[in-house]
Amino acid sequence: MVGPRPCAPRRIRRSLRSGIPTIWHDEIDSTNDEAHRLAERGAPGGTIVAARRQTAGKGQHGRSWTSLPGNLLASFLLRPAPTPPETPQLGFAAGLALADALTHHLHPTLRPRLKWPNDVLLAGGKIAGILLERGADWVVIGIGVNLAAAPADTPYPAESLSTFVSPPAPAEFLAVLESSLQAWLARLAEDGFAPIAAAWLALGPRPDQDLQIRLGGETISGRFAGLGPGGELLLETASGTRKIVSGDILPPVPSISALPGEVGGPPGPEPTRYGDWQFKGRVSDF
Repeated sequence: MVGPRPCAPRRIRRSLRSGIPTIWHDEIDSTNDEAHRLAERGAPGGTIVAARRQTAGKGQHGRSWTSLPGNLLASFLLRPAPTPPETPQLGFAAGLALADALTHHLHPTLRPRLKWPNDVLLAGGKIAGILLERGADWVVIGIGVNLAAAPADTPYPAESLSTFVSPPAPAEFLAVLESSLQAWLARLAEDGFAPIAAAWLALGPRPDQDLQIRLGGETISGRFAGLGPGGELLLETASGTRKIVSGDILPPVPSISALPGEVGGPPGPEPTRYGDWQFKGRVSDF
C-alpha cells in the first residue's frame, strides 16, 4: 500500500486566539488530507493546515479544486465531532464566516451571497467553497478562497477578490477568517442551528426564488421556501413543500433577452449537494 506523498518543508505560524500552531506548507497534496492524517495522530481540535499550493486539492462531489498562486487553501480540524445529522450545519457556519471575512476587505457596496449549502458567491461568481470531511471523533472544514485569481477552466463562473480590491495575503485573510469562524461555531454550539440559519438566509436565495433541482434522473421546479431544521432545502412545488436533502441545483435561466446572434447565456453557479461531506472509509453524499 502506498502511503501519502511526503510533504514539502513547512513553517509554523502561531494561530490567533487559540494559541494552537497553524501549519503552513509551501506545497502539499491536500490540506484536508493532511488535517485527516494529523487527526489520526491525535492532533488537537483547533489545528489549522494551510498551503500555498495543492497538488491534489479536492472540491465537492469528487471534483478537483484548482489552486492558484496567492489564493487561500486551508483546513480546520474540529474535535469533538458533532453527530452525523448535525455535521452539515458546520458548513453553514463556515459560509457565514467566509462572508464576514470577505466583507472585511470589500467596499460596503459589495456584498457576498451564499449558495446552498457550501458556496460563497460574489457578483454572481463562485469565490469560495467549503468541503466537510468527518472521521470517528473529528471533522475537518476545508476552505478554498479565490483571493488573487480565479480559475478560467471551470464549468461555472468563478470570481476572485482581486477583481474588486487589492487582495490581502493568504495569512492575513486567514487571521480574519479564523476569528469569524470561531465566533460562528461558538454561536452554533451555544444557541443551536436556528440563529445560524436565520443569518444564512439573509445572504442566501431570495424568498420565493425559482429553483430547479435535479434529483437523480428527475428534475423538479419550485420556489425557495427556506431551510429545514438541519439545513435541508425547502422547495415549494405544485404538489406541496418538498424537503431536499440531496440534489443538484441547476443554473438559473438568464433573465435578459438574448442579443442578436447570441444563444443562451452565461453558465450558472456550480451544482451543489446538501451536506456534501465524507466519512473516512465510506462516502456519505446525501
